[in-house]
Amino acid sequence: MDDYKRMAVFAAVVQHGSMSAAARALGMSPSAVSQQVRQLERDGGVTLLHRSTRQIALTDTGERYYQQCAAMAQAASQARAELAAARDEPGGELRLSATVGFARHIAPALGHWLARHPALRLHLDVDDAPIDLIQSRIDLALRFGRLADSGWAARRLGAMRNWLCASPAWLQAQGGGAAWRHPAPLASMRWLGLAREGQGQALRAEARHPDTGETYSLQVLPHVASNNQLSIQQMCEAGLGLALLGSMDVADTVAEGRLVRLLPDWDFGGLDIWAVTPQRQAQPAKVRQAIAALQAYLARLPGVVDAPAPA
Repeated sequence: MDDYKRMAVFAAVVQHGSMSAAARALGMSPSAVSQQVRQLERDGGVTLLHRSTRQIALTDTGERYYQQCAAMAQAASQARAELAAARDEPGGELRLSATVGFARHIAPALGHWLARHPALRLHLDVDDAPIDLIQSRIDLALRFGRLADSGWAARRLGAMRNWLCASPAWLQAQGGGAAWRHPAPLASMRWLGLAREGQGQALRAEARHPDTGETYSLQVLPHVASNNQLSIQQMCEAGLGLALLGSMDVADTVAEGRLVRLLPDWDFGGLDIWAVTPQRQAQPAKVRQAIAALQAYLARLPGVVDAPAPA
């Protein structure tokens, strides 16, 4: 490291034409600058500069050495500029991880922002399984629910509620479901559920009535199980049974009448929405701005609750 510093000092002396001018530019004393140059000459066993009381001149060896030192200083300056640009202006590749269900939101959430930054490339990794952000070189991941204590940085973007849903056709086959006011009769119905590794085959749900405070625990064996939430939603729309679905995913579907929300007076819990990054400090502009764009999108998305206001 000392050699690199001495090379930078030597290049500054040549560029500024004197030890004193280089010292002022570098914030050093003239004697310290002179000492750095002399140490270079001692280490190399050569003379780099001819010195007089009024001026300095490069030797032949010094001229060749200066070209290398100047190139090194320019490369270092360029590297610093690129670091500053990464901090202030999005560029390079943004590696983003999202669940299958959330992937459809990436284009409307980030499309306009990406269009404004043509130097930025997006790599989207879509997978419901947990991944190691470091090993997969992920800059930003969208995650739901309780986060593992990984040491990664996380920012809460909002939450979605669990809605109990069924298709109009399925409800009609059950007699319409208009008389259902309590979760208890649903235990004997045909359920669709998310299969999670290590959690057994049973589907468990906790329901609470906000007005009365009554709680009810539901445990059923799904007739159809999948490790993909989007598949569960599609099968629910196809009339295969009841399902607990994320409000963010089905708010539009319910509004369009393709699904019906059941027992809306009961709270079936929900999941927080998180932006997770592998580092806490010095986030590059591409990550900071992507999080801001996602936050703004979720704040206006039907079915998302408790979303913080965009900065």
